Formats: sequence, structure tokens, C-alpha cells
Amino acid sequence: MDIKRFLNLLKKSEGSKLDFKEYVDLNVDSGRKELAKDVCAIANSRGGRGYLIVGVEDKTKKITGILKGDLNEEKIQQIVSSRIDPPVPVSIEFINYKKKDIAIINIYDGSQKPYQMRDNGAFYIRRGSTNDTMRKQEIISVISENLTLNSELCGIPNTDIRCLDEKIVNKYFTIQGIDINEKNRIQIMEDASIIFMDKERDKYMVTLGGLLVFSKTNNIYLPHNMIKITNRVNKLQSAFYIVQGDLIHILDRTEKILSNIIGSHYPIEALNQGIRNVIIYRDYSDFSREIEIVVDNNSIVITSPGILIRKKNAKSFDYIKRNMWIYEKLITLDNKGRFIKSGNGFNSIKKSFKNKGKVKFVNSMINDSFKIIYPGINKFK
Repeated sequence: MDIKRFLNLLKKSEGSKLDFKEYVDLNVDSGRKELAKDVCAIANSRGGRGYLIVGVEDKTKKITGILKGDLNEEKIQQIVSSRIDPPVPVSIEFINYKKKDIAIINIYDGSQKPYQMRDNGAFYIRRGSTNDTMRKQEIISVISENLTLNSELCGIPNTDIRCLDEKIVNKYFTIQGIDINEKNRIQIMEDASIIFMDKERDKYMVTLGGLLVFSKTNNIYLPHNMIKITNRVNKLQSAFYIVQGDLIHILDRTEKILSNIIGSHYPIEALNQGIRNVIIYRDYSDFSREIEIVVDNNSIVITSPGILIRKKNAKSFDYIKRNMWIYEKLITLDNKGRFIKSGNGFNSIKKSFKNKGKVKFVNSMINDSFKIIYPGINKFK
């Protein structure tokens, strides 16, 4: 790392990927444990490469420096490999600034998240400038993103086959050319991961994806599966809507409500594209938030739980679909073919507002959310 890069980091506040420490004592167990905990937390946090800078007072940013012999690559690697599972990829480099040595521990964005402390089994993450244990939904989300667990296929407690809508299930398998009847229904649904056998209780549960796609009453078990619409522009329509049900119904109902609120003068198809994309990309393992749409004169904002993961080396707005199992089901079930074109939806949304205003795409790691901000309806009156 050169001095210019170091000075840029020095100007920043501590956060999820940056931590300053005046001193780390690796000669005592508490110091080694603290270092491992810091590395684990930064590695589990979103945002790319992280940095642990030693020799800088965290609050004042005063350069205190270190003795080079106190920290070295071998010591750091040994601590990380023995205390974190799996080991976090790290490296250490030193710079001399104002005649003082400073250590920069680079913590790389590895592909084996989440990382876990061996001594207590905890998964740590950064919340602002402090370390905290990861919540269940955060662990599930990280594992799902790294393709070691598909949250769509996890069974939902207290559910059973009666939660499913038989008509939707039959429609899906009929389109697929599969003959489904009373004799083979259970086996076919289990093979398709719509239901899941809870071996401890010897009963079937419906999977998360199964509820979202094939249940009209999934809100009983998944209260976060809703779209909340706030209308601030049309007094002839309700000011507030809650849309629930299976995902195709939610899409149909939301499109109709927005059409009634906004009217035909606005490029409604671009708005509908955004809705289809957030349905595909949202983080359904986060049970604490719903999709929100706020319609105002100055902007229309769609907010979806979970950040989007951009494809590597992508120059356009192309993202990795978080819910491929759900995506396949929606493509099959949607009579209108709306999800077939969703792959390039973000790019076409921008084109729809050419010379009428900018569409903003906001990926917020702090709030763990994704927003699409459209021009308001005033632009089209």
C-alpha cells in the first residue's frame, strides 16, 4: 500500500471494513483473541476488502506507530488459521509515515463466508465501528449468497401440505408436462423441493419457496411477504395498501393498484419492471422487512430488503439473481411472460425515462437494502 492510499483510509471513519488500533499485543491470549475476533467480523461484513490498521489511535487518528517485530505475517496467519473456521485470507504490509511504522492487515473478501470463531462458535460482524454477533437471518443470507445453502428450500416450521394451493401446484406441473395425481402428489412435490420432510417430527413442512409461490395464505407464516404501497398523489384512491398472497397474485394486484393511482401518462411498464425485479432479487430470509413503494409527486421509490450482488466485470446493471428456484417457478406460472425479460430490466428501466429525468439505483450496505428511485409523476403531467 502506498502513502496516498493510506492517507485516504486515514480520512475515513471506522466502519464495517475499516478498523484502527493503537496497539495489538500478540504475546497474550486476550490480544490474540481480540485480533481474531476483529478479523472475523470484518471478513463477514459486506463491502469487499477490509483493513485493520495498527499503529493509529482510533478516535484521534494520532500516529503512534508499532515495533515491526511485534507483528509479522507468520504470526497473523497462525492466529487466523487456528482461531477462525474456515481461515480468513489475510496479508500484512508495513508503511513508514512520519518516521513511524504502521501495519496494515488486509482482510480479503473470501468465498467461504460466514467465518466462525473456533473457541466459542460465534459468527461476528461489524456494526458501525464495533463488533457484534451475527443474527440468524444474516447467517442464512450470507450462506445463501455463497451458494452453500439455498434459503428458498428451507422448511418453515408449523406449516404442512394444507398450506398449499392445489390449483397453483397442478398448473405448474401440468405446464412442465408432469402428470400429478393423488398417488404421486407428495413424492413429486418433495422432489421439486416444494415440501420438506422434517425427520425429527416425521411430518412434511412447506419450504420457504413453496410458500411464496404456491400458497395464497403464506402471510400467516411469512408476514414479511408483502408489498406496502403509500399513495401521496391521488386522493381518489386509498392512501395506503397492503398486498399479500402468492407472488404472482402480489405482482398482478400491485400492478393494478399502481395503474389506478398513477394513470396512463406515466411509463408504468418501467415501474412494473422494477417491481418484478425486486420480487426476484429481494432477500426473503429477512423476516423483519417488506417491499415498500412510495408514490409521490417528486419521486416514486421502491425499497427492497437485501443488497444486490453485481456480476463480476459487469459494465451495465446486471445482478446475480438471489432466488433462482423462485425465478424458475415464476417464469413457468406467469401467463403474461413478464419474468422472461426481467434479466435486463434495470437497463431498460433507465431508457424509459430518457429526457424525462434520471432513475437511481441505490445499493445500501448500511441498511442492507436496494432502492429504485424513479422520477415523480409531476414530470409527466
